[in-house]
Amino acid sequence: MTTTGERLLTEKVTLRYGDRAIATELSVAVPDDSFTVIVGPNACGKSTLLRAFARLLKPAAGRVLLDGEQIGALPSKELARRLGLLPQSSTAPDGITVADLVARGRYPHQGLFRQWSHEDERIVADSMVATNVDALADRFVDELSGGQRQRVWLAMAIAQQTPLLLLDEPTTFLDIAHQVEVLDLCARLHQEQGRTLVAVLHDLNQATRYATHLIAMRDGAVVAEGVPSEIVTADLVEQVFDLPCQIIEDPQTGTPLVVPLAPVRRGPVR
Repeated sequence: MTTTGERLLTEKVTLRYGDRAIATELSVAVPDDSFTVIVGPNACGKSTLLRAFARLLKPAAGRVLLDGEQIGALPSKELARRLGLLPQSSTAPDGITVADLVARGRYPHQGLFRQWSHEDERIVADSMVATNVDALADRFVDELSGGQRQRVWLAMAIAQQTPLLLLDEPTTFLDIAHQVEVLDLCARLHQEQGRTLVAVLHDLNQATRYATHLIAMRDGAVVAEGVPSEIVTADLVEQVFDLPCQIIEDPQTGTPLVVPLAPVRRGPVR
């Protein structure tokens, strides 16, 4: 077991898709008991890093460690009891109901001497209530809207009840109200249940509002990491996103709020 407060980390990993290197000698550690958010421009390697953390992408070099063990050596069911994943896009089996899909989150906890129980039933029901899909329990997943399906997949990941949860763009397909609802839920999972969350987000202001630890990436490398209030500056945002901006304090949370600079206008707009 690690004793550094970092249960999940990479050590000098090289990540590739075919012959194309996405990251080289990348070392990243997720602080335990954190809500870590990874941000950066498109194709910077943030989702690729999450795939390596989830054992969906094998490093060409280096190691990914979970609790001090190489993640590739862990039995699949053991890994699924320690680490859950909400992928960017998922496909449900044809003809499966919402309740049945969420119940699949309990699969890692079943075994020869441990079958389906009232406790499993309660966890599935609570997970559907938490994600506001309990009214959809008997509906078929393939007839739901994109936003509804996203919340069903999140319910399944919550039902898995892992101490570590990875979320790849969890607000995809959601309108702004449901984005806030999902991120508030993630914050509660972290604060009230003590789960360590790692999320990839596109919206920098949502990232700075919810993250306790922020990792900013560009071109497959970490540019900066730490508490958002300590690392998010106008210089950093321009360096990572090529976006001139002003940083002000969010009036609701006190966290950094990124305000893009308005273009200089000369003469009347026609």
